[in-house]
Amino acid sequence: MNATMTPRQLERENSRFQGSGGVSAENHEVGFRPAFLDTRTLVIYPSCFGDGRPAPFHLLDGLPDELVLARHACGRVAQVRATVVSGFVRGGRFFTREEAAAAVAELHH
Repeated sequence: MNATMTPRQLERENSRFQGSGGVSAENHEVGFRPAFLDTRTLVIYPSCFGDGRPAPFHLLDGLPDELVLARHACGRVAQVRATVVSGFVRGGRFFTREEAAAAVAELHH
């Protein structure tokens, strides 16, 4: 399992998947929405701003308190449980970044 999820981890993932269809800006048009999966409970959490509005990219601030391990002094989420992974939801199904990238590649062939 990966280390705990942090904003820096999300940045690294975005860099890693840039150009593959595994980032929000590259798969939004085919119906993917950024989300998180708690692999312990299998609950999918759509990415949201802290006020609950849907976020167009991966943002930890909208995750429920039970997943949050640490916050910055300003209240922003600094770290969530290691069981939380980023990915996408489409048609009620969770896709890892790898799965979303593969689906986008298949749509373009």
